[in-house]
Amino acid sequence: MKEYDLIVIGTGSGMNYVSSIKERFPGFKIAVIDKDEPGGICLTRGCIPSKLLLYPAELLRTIETAVKFGIDVQIRNIDFKTIMNRMNSIISQDIGMIREGLSGNPYFDYYNDIAEFVSPYTMKVGNETIKGKMIFLCSGSKPLIPDIKGLDETGYLTSDTVLKMTELPESIAIIGGGYIAAEYGHFFSAMGSSVTIIGRNPMFIPDEEPEISVLAKRVMSKTMNILTSLEVLEVSRDRSGKKVITAKERESGKEVVVAAEEIIVATGRGPNTDILHPERGGIKTDSNGWIEVNDYLETSQKDIWAFGDANGKYLFKHVANYESRVVFYNAVLKKNIKVDYHAVPHAVFSYPEIASVGLKEKEAIEMYGEENVLIGFKKYEDTAKGAAMDVKDFFVKVILEKSTDRILGGHIIGPYASILIQEIITLMYVPEEKADPITQGMHIHPALSEVVEKALYYLIPPEHYHHVLGHMDLDV
Repeated sequence: MKEYDLIVIGTGSGMNYVSSIKERFPGFKIAVIDKDEPGGICLTRGCIPSKLLLYPAELLRTIETAVKFGIDVQIRNIDFKTIMNRMNSIISQDIGMIREGLSGNPYFDYYNDIAEFVSPYTMKVGNETIKGKMIFLCSGSKPLIPDIKGLDETGYLTSDTVLKMTELPESIAIIGGGYIAAEYGHFFSAMGSSVTIIGRNPMFIPDEEPEISVLAKRVMSKTMNILTSLEVLEVSRDRSGKKVITAKERESGKEVVVAAEEIIVATGRGPNTDILHPERGGIKTDSNGWIEVNDYLETSQKDIWAFGDANGKYLFKHVANYESRVVFYNAVLKKNIKVDYHAVPHAVFSYPEIASVGLKEKEAIEMYGEENVLIGFKKYEDTAKGAAMDVKDFFVKVILEKSTDRILGGHIIGPYASILIQEIITLMYVPEEKADPITQGMHIHPALSEVVEKALYYLIPPEHYHHVLGHMDLDV
């Protein structure tokens, strides 16, 4: 049996500090294990490849707005195969470089195989058994597939397998109404497919603020069919070979039938613990199978740490990178750094783009009381740049604690939301967490960033804010 000072499961964020560890402890014996192509989910089948696809889709939607500005533009052809080939080529090159670096590295042993616990600190990897004094579990996640009658027999795609497509289907039905459905719905509708999104929740993209969900559905419904509050009952094929989804409305029970050439299942992601078997290593998991960790990201077994998707906290690459740093400080440098999730940002690269950080309004009111919450609000169109872009109803929403002026959260829907939100994110990581640097500093005029500045000048109580939303038909 081979024995190691450190075993790392996963070649994504799990690898962030391996070089630093080796520099500090040259004699460390390290094993790196990944059953999949190296590079982690983000590179191989997540954020990077999907954004390589979504940028052409964004270009297409932007070009379509040119007519509003007196520009006569015609899109003669969309070469779907070229777009897919470009994405796969870039990703393959990056994977190849990482594989070469892992395979030829003299400082650790690389196992491209399935790892599973057989006992505490002991793992089976392929035909070998290895033991580690310290173990980093950055084992990722996988698409969550609901138990739907006929789904397996009919066949479907996921966010993993959709990247292998070479031909554009005339029609696509997406089961799920969250981030992945919104992004791939945007992509395929821009490419020319007829897209139908079938969501179980009453709200589209339900993890966003309700008014953002309403506006996103309103805008995106112009280019695709978005159905909500539906329970999918069965999937089958009709005589023409199309895939048929039978669902029912959750309130009325009315049957809804959607036929499409292809189905994408985008109902969330689940843990890989059925493969890893952490229970054999004395490592506790929660009721959904995510690995339980304490405030320092250590599992129930001393010197075994879980971060990234493995612990199920926040399934974002930037969170995994942050958590890898916390684990390095605690496991290797022997510090006691608590993980801090007070300002976790994310973005949905749909059209319109959506970005969010920190608390939502309801959460803030529950924590601080409605009388101690203020809402900063401004529409894009109320800035010079927003007016020049002729965008309507998109907005910035910032949530503050009234007694301290601390920023509690920020939510944006509209062009460049993922860029604009960074101003708010950064302020939430300074000690005071106040908006003073925005309100007292200078913003370039006329730049779109002024919409963030103006939102923080227009602070109103939640009741007044919802009165404004009512005039926009967004209050829910």
